[in-house]
Amino acid sequence: MIRTIASVFFSALSILLLLPWLMLWTAVSGDADVMYWTSMKVVGVAVRAAGIRLRVEGVENIPAKACVFACNHASNTDPLVLVLAIPRRLTILMKREIFCIPILSIGMRQAGFVPIDRGAKEGAAILDEVAGHLRSGLSLLIFPEGTRSPDGRVRPFKKGAALMAIHSRAPIVPVAIAGTPRIMPKGDWRLHPGEVTVRFCPAIDTTQSSADRRAELTERVETAIAAALPPEQQPLAVGGHQR
Repeated sequence: MIRTIASVFFSALSILLLLPWLMLWTAVSGDADVMYWTSMKVVGVAVRAAGIRLRVEGVENIPAKACVFACNHASNTDPLVLVLAIPRRLTILMKREIFCIPILSIGMRQAGFVPIDRGAKEGAAILDEVAGHLRSGLSLLIFPEGTRSPDGRVRPFKKGAALMAIHSRAPIVPVAIAGTPRIMPKGDWRLHPGEVTVRFCPAIDTTQSSADRRAELTERVETAIAAALPPEQQPLAVGGHQR
């Protein structure tokens, strides 16, 4: 409980006292790098204050160019851990409700985060916006399940991540995150100390794929992630699909 309060208090204080100055710098300079990487240091302090230990594997599998990181989603702590593990500046698809938070919403837009309605299909505008960010050198973080798994096990992936990678001609990196269901289970607002492992699987080339083959690409990504997870987070059915 104390760790949770300390982590939340530090994060809220940073948003109120530090983020406005970083946003002003970004508006004046036109460069969001300082704001992004300073914010990542704040996230790192908050994560450590919560007693979360991060283990990262497979960094050598990340391509040199901008790419799409597709990850399983089992806890609200997933994005916080992943932005620390991924050694790139990211654009992130986030549910639109988060963009209603004062101050934070402006900073997220300046950083290139993209609001999206939960359950909505990826329209041309979203695809073009993501492609523009990838062309500018940002990489994309996306959770193909669309929402958190209720029990930590991988759920069937939606095809949006594959479609965005194909549309942008960017390689897609399957990412398996393990341990976060114990850190913050769905329905629990408390942070529990523990170790989280982020494992980057070999990148998948998309330059030879087309939109009508996005289901095939989605299955490859889902299978790679499921195989890289511990048994308690793998799908119950064989082959990466839980029906």
